[in-house]
This record gives sequence, structure tokens and C-alpha cells, in this order.
Amino acid sequence: MSESPIRIRCPNLTCRKVLAVPQVARGKTVRCRTCSTSIRVPSKPESKKTGSPDPESVESKPNQ
Repeated sequence: MSESPIRIRCPNLTCRKVLAVPQVARGKTVRCRTCSTSIRVPSKPESKKTGSPDPESVESKPNQ
């Protein structure tokens, strides 16, 4: 099964089209077919971090 394409939005405010680019385009520059704006494809997926820390890594502190 092939990897799913990367979906990025054109940064041109008058265009804003969603582009589907192949995984091999990571780290490269592509051009929007609608407005011809050059767009840099992210080199790796953005990690989604939650705001809460890992419970095991938090030490309990006594109240002062």
C-alpha cells in the first residue's frame, strides 16, 4: 500500500488551495498549479504535543 499524500495549503491569500503532494516531495519546493506560488514542503511530519506532561516524569513536590 502506498503512503498517503501530504496535504498542504497554498500560502497565497488570494488562492488558499489545498495541494496533495507525494511523500517524496518532503523538503523540496513545489509550485501551486492555480497561482504559481512556490511552496516549501515540510521535511518531516509535525509532532503534535499535548499540553500535559508525562505523569511518570513529574516529581511530586511537597507544599511549602
